[in-house]
Amino acid sequence: MASRPMPAPKSPSEPFSCPEEVLEAAVEGLAGCEETVLSETVCGGILDPNEVIAWVEPTKRLLRFRVDPAELRSEVPAVADGLYKLLVQVELPEASTPEDLTVRFVERLVDLRKMLSQDVEAAYAGDPAANGYDEIVVAYPAIRALAIHRIAHELYSYGVPLLPRIMSEYAHDRTGIDIHPGARIGRYFFIDHGTGVVVGETAEIGDRVRIYQGVTIGATSIRDSSTLRGRKRHPTIEDDVTIYAGATILGGQTVIGAGSIIGGNVWLTNSVPPGSRVMAESPRQLMRRPEELEELDRGDDAMEPSWDR
Repeated sequence: MASRPMPAPKSPSEPFSCPEEVLEAAVEGLAGCEETVLSETVCGGILDPNEVIAWVEPTKRLLRFRVDPAELRSEVPAVADGLYKLLVQVELPEASTPEDLTVRFVERLVDLRKMLSQDVEAAYAGDPAANGYDEIVVAYPAIRALAIHRIAHELYSYGVPLLPRIMSEYAHDRTGIDIHPGARIGRYFFIDHGTGVVVGETAEIGDRVRIYQGVTIGATSIRDSSTLRGRKRHPTIEDDVTIYAGATILGGQTVIGAGSIIGGNVWLTNSVPPGSRVMAESPRQLMRRPEELEELDRGDDAMEPSWDR
């Protein structure tokens, strides 16, 4: 029996024609403002996150790279104008105006630069792989994330809604470092490597703190977490603390005392006094020696394994 000839494939340049009734059903199903929370939110008017990103990128570059007076005289007014245009799109706290908050932010640019410079110093002091400050400024993801966090936290402290959160999630997407804009972070803060770091909204971090990849400074979870909204949910990390990779520290009442060292993969939900050393117990590791593997290959799988601490 002869096979039916296959239809010739369409050219990729030809537009696909979806049946009219399918298209119309999709349009009717997506239209309207009352069916879902998402639809209601969008219909109420929502800030375009791309506008926020378009503002925070030159602002971050201004903090990191701009020192020439001629450039600054053109870029600082542009940053001010861009922020004002964002602020007029959101509902601000009572007695705050876009004009006042814009001026307040511009007045803080010098101190934000100083804080970011101290973060660069901390990275150089804490990472022997760093070949110079220039490498840290242009290449380290922690500095990119902290530049955005310093900006976002400043606006968060004014009570500005939504904008800081968009900025923090943009930094998270770009660097793998997730710092809520509400987190209060002291000076000379260093995140080594950075991937998977999480710092929650009500976390408080002191000066000269160093953390490594995979660290979580988070909240304990309950069934109805919405009841915790607005409360202190995340730990306090005092000055001169080092937290190694994979450690998890949870709870609003948890305080890590000054000068403490928290080892890798530690799980903490209680406070520790200043100067503490908290380490996870070494795991019991199974090791098969070559002669044991030979016995297993011959079918004797009842051999006791060797244990290596």
